[in-house]
Amino acid sequence: MQNDLPPAYSHLSDKVGLKVKKSRLERLKFRRQLWLKVHLWLGLTAGAALVIIGLTGSIMVFWEELDEWLNQNVMRVEMPSTGSRAFRPMTEIEASVKAVLPPRAKSGVYNYPRHEQSVFIFWYSTPGKNTPDLATQNLFINPYTAQITGSRVFYSADSPLQHCFIGFIFKLHYALLLKDTGVVIVGILALLLLISILTGLIVWWPLTGKWAQAFTLKRHASVERFNFDLHKTSGVYTSLVLGAVLLSGVYLNLPKQFHWLVQQFSPKSRGPDSPSPQSTFIPNGIAIGLDKAMAIVDSAYPGGRWHTLKNPDDKQDVYSLTRIDVTELSPFWSERTVALDQYSGKILEVRAPDTRRSAGETFLDWQWPLHSGKAFGWSGRILVFLSGVACPVLFVTGMIRWLQKRRSKKLKISPSPSKS
Repeated sequence: MQNDLPPAYSHLSDKVGLKVKKSRLERLKFRRQLWLKVHLWLGLTAGAALVIIGLTGSIMVFWEELDEWLNQNVMRVEMPSTGSRAFRPMTEIEASVKAVLPPRAKSGVYNYPRHEQSVFIFWYSTPGKNTPDLATQNLFINPYTAQITGSRVFYSADSPLQHCFIGFIFKLHYALLLKDTGVVIVGILALLLLISILTGLIVWWPLTGKWAQAFTLKRHASVERFNFDLHKTSGVYTSLVLGAVLLSGVYLNLPKQFHWLVQQFSPKSRGPDSPSPQSTFIPNGIAIGLDKAMAIVDSAYPGGRWHTLKNPDDKQDVYSLTRIDVTELSPFWSERTVALDQYSGKILEVRAPDTRRSAGETFLDWQWPLHSGKAFGWSGRILVFLSGVACPVLFVTGMIRWLQKRRSKKLKISPSPSKS
């Protein structure tokens, strides 16, 4: 035992232990310098994109509220002062839509009114004038009268400058306005930025155990030290949320590659090419209609509020109806989607936090709620908003830190002025 050694040997043992600790610390510092270089170059090459993606992502956290505020003249209605305040049946809403829908329009999805003074929003697509791409358009319908209150182009097929404001923000966020190529680029950038966050945590980790210093801003510090501490603390405090948002961004932009990776760990997980539920085709069969489909879901799964209503696209497709704020589901994610046979009304599939599925599918189903912040209600949305705002802070403080170091190196290697 060390305690039984003579004093001279004990002193020698302490010296050896100290040398070992110093040697280990030097190795860790050397490795950290390597990770610092990786972190630096990832920040310099992908950091500017992080600013765009982060700020547009913060806007998108509240896009529904913002969109409605910007378009109050067509997206808000007055409740009836007398008589029934019930919404008109979906048969009447659909009849109003069909009356004004262009002949070549491809039918889409209804967004149910968010509250008593909002409208139905119908999403559909039409061919562009000078391009094979499709334009995404909206119709707004008063739920109390079934009258069209207005229309707009959400995504233009011809020019990004013709998108509506929220459409422009969406395209800038997930594709940098570069169509399909941009979607892939943003997915790769999200992956690189995720690596940047991980390397930043490695560089931040206090090797000397000074944890209080690692989590705080130094008081009365110089401008250089304040900039360093701001970069460090804003990075570490937002790393968990920003990391989750970037990971889900990789999934949303590169779904096939992401699914393939998940299936390596969870082989039974359903991928993008997996068969979807289909209606049993009946020749000359008549679809039951949205009103009856909604009544069936109401009977089987009451609770929550309607969110989206999707009609079948063809003779074998299904009704897909989604309700949110379902209290009996997870308090962090309360959404349920039900698929029904369009002819019989039979429920073919239910997707919700309480439905049985593989671990991989559960992981994938959580990606969009985490990305949007909706998985944790208002708390989650605010955290995602703040993580997006932190992106320009991280980029600017990182750039300043890099320029400070460059300036310092130049001063060290510059020759001394000659004496006269």
